[in-house]
Amino acid sequence: MKDAERDSFETIVQRYGAALDRVAAGYADNDADRADLLQEIFVALWRALPRFRGEATERTFVFRVAQNRAISFRARRIRRSHVAVSEQLVDPRPSPDSRAEARSEREQLRRAIVALPDSWRDVVVLHLEGFAIGEIAALHGCSENSVSVRLSRARTRLRELLVKESVHAHD
Repeated sequence: MKDAERDSFETIVQRYGAALDRVAAGYADNDADRADLLQEIFVALWRALPRFRGEATERTFVFRVAQNRAISFRARRIRRSHVAVSEQLVDPRPSPDSRAEARSEREQLRRAIVALPDSWRDVVVLHLEGFAIGEIAALHGCSENSVSVRLSRARTRLRELLVKESVHAHD
């Protein structure tokens, strides 16, 4: 990679690194998966950066690469978990560590976001990163009204999930 491309990549990592970490957290079930996904996002950006032609904003380009990688990552994890669950008996009770983590509002929100259907999670994660409804619509190739409806339904479901989790945390 040329020096200019390396500098551009480093600038992107500095500019968007924290936000990309939050995107990864929205698709990961735990810290180890989040770290793996963030690494995959950075590698995908490194590879995609030479092909960036400026047809979209840098921010849109970066988050589109990140979201595509996150969706693929999540799909792989789901396929693996179906195999793993069928091969072992799973204890449905939360571990002591997960009960302690559940006390954190941020952790509760993250888990609720991960539980959303993919189309709702996609728009929520981008909205939380400050993308306007029009930008999200452009990224997903749908209408602004469709994005607004998904956000509204996702908010309702998040409230339900957070209330449900709060009740279980106090049991």
